[in-house]
Amino acid sequence: MSKIKLFIASSIDGYIATSDGDLEWLAEYSNTERLEYDYRKFLSKTDTVIMGANTYRSLNCMEIFRPYKGKKTYIITHNPDLVKGGDNIFFISDNVVDEVSAIKEKNGNDIALIGGGEVIKLFLQADLIDEIIILTIPILLGDGISLFTPYFKMSKWCIFKSALLENGLLQAVYHRM
Repeated sequence: MSKIKLFIASSIDGYIATSDGDLEWLAEYSNTERLEYDYRKFLSKTDTVIMGANTYRSLNCMEIFRPYKGKKTYIITHNPDLVKGGDNIFFISDNVVDEVSAIKEKNGNDIALIGGGEVIKLFLQADLIDEIIILTIPILLGDGISLFTPYFKMSKWCIFKSALLENGLLQAVYHRM
């Protein structure tokens, strides 16, 4: 069985995007050698990527993000017709927890969960996330889309490792207890 691993960037105050879903604040940190190395290393252990439709649209607008070629990419959306697809891109609209559980059961490598907030909440409610990697960006957004949206059930995690990266970012890896 595969492990679902959430890799996500967050501001110091716990936001993953501005209130309108913009990720441009990440741009100055995305091409640093250490960040790229860690992200590529993370992705090299996966063959499947899962994300919400808003995250998919946002990442497609940023030229720096094209690391998912050759990986099965599942987009969770209520309206698959409104999302532009492509090679190796599949949509999950119904029975999300059952579909993802089935993917997790038959997949061999780790599964990368990229975001966004509502998808993370759904996966936490269903106990589908096995590892959380949070990259803290040294910026205060003041408002936006929270990393952890309210009202998911409590779960216990242990910090597996943390590192202050050369570019001033903090990376923390948590495993489910």
